[in-house]
Amino acid sequence: MCAVLAGSMLLSAAGCGGGRETLNVFNWGDYIDPQVIKDFEREYNIKVVYEEFDTNEDMYVKIDKGSGKYDIAVPSDYMIRRMANEGMLIPIDWSKITNYGNIEDRFKNLPYDERNQYSVPYMWGTVGILYNTAMVDEEVDSWDILWDAKYEKKIFMINSMRDSIGITLKRLGYSLNTKNEGEIMAARDALLEQKPLVLSYVGDEMKDKMIGEEAALAVFWSGDAAYCMSYNEDLDYVIPKEGSNIWVDAMVIPKTAQNIEAAHLFIDYMCRTEVGLANVEYIEYASPMWSVREQLPEELTEDIAFYPGEDDLEGSEVFEDLSDTLAIYDRVWTEVLAR
Repeated sequence: MCAVLAGSMLLSAAGCGGGRETLNVFNWGDYIDPQVIKDFEREYNIKVVYEEFDTNEDMYVKIDKGSGKYDIAVPSDYMIRRMANEGMLIPIDWSKITNYGNIEDRFKNLPYDERNQYSVPYMWGTVGILYNTAMVDEEVDSWDILWDAKYEKKIFMINSMRDSIGITLKRLGYSLNTKNEGEIMAARDALLEQKPLVLSYVGDEMKDKMIGEEAALAVFWSGDAAYCMSYNEDLDYVIPKEGSNIWVDAMVIPKTAQNIEAAHLFIDYMCRTEVGLANVEYIEYASPMWSVREQLPEELTEDIAFYPGEDDLEGSEVFEDLSDTLAIYDRVWTEVLAR
């Protein structure tokens, strides 16, 4: 049996027999600088087992069923609220998050975690339209263009229930958090009307497809749009005038966590300015850290795909948990994909 050394730190020691502790992280695809993980492992002698998911719903199911014992997960706003309401998260011990002061105040006390109990913001952004200016010869300022028949089979929709239904609701003048069944059904009808125009519903692979000019228009997360624009100068991004989704992805500790101490250490590490900057430069998403934003060039902090202004965000909303009407959304999304 290993002797317990008084005053030693649990996370800086290698453990019995020279083995290393393990930290299991569950995050979106292409959403961290690999060097950040390597540096964390080297600094703390903790092995990071990193696994990726494609949607919030996939992540939720895996954690809910207990098929993955993750110490850290990075869900989006509305999913954080759902998981907290269902007792799936462990409260953050703020005495261990010494770098929390680097987070901008506007990303604290948001509706999905009003008392900052369960989450630490990781990245944020918007949902908008990425379009090819060589293939679209008109102003793109409305979701309506995604229903224009002249772009038949030149449109990518995002394979995400909340995002695709949400932008359709905004197009119709409704809240993307509506619980009104009639409004949700109207969004269903609009998506079914649009479907013959859609080339496909896709996820991460949409980045390469838009860079490769396989379509003219696509519903895109802002960070992915910025990435694409850096590889194809004909691409541009807009937040439609009807408004959209302002999303926040944040780090949480699932109830199934096996290494809570290491989870706190990892969260605190991710809030370091130099780590946040490395992640922004690698994945090209906007950081919620003021200390990172200060170090970015003006061309990024004034780019709508990175840091949109207040006017750009007019009419936009943060997703809320819709657990009590989620079955309706699920049914609508299943029907849209099946048709």
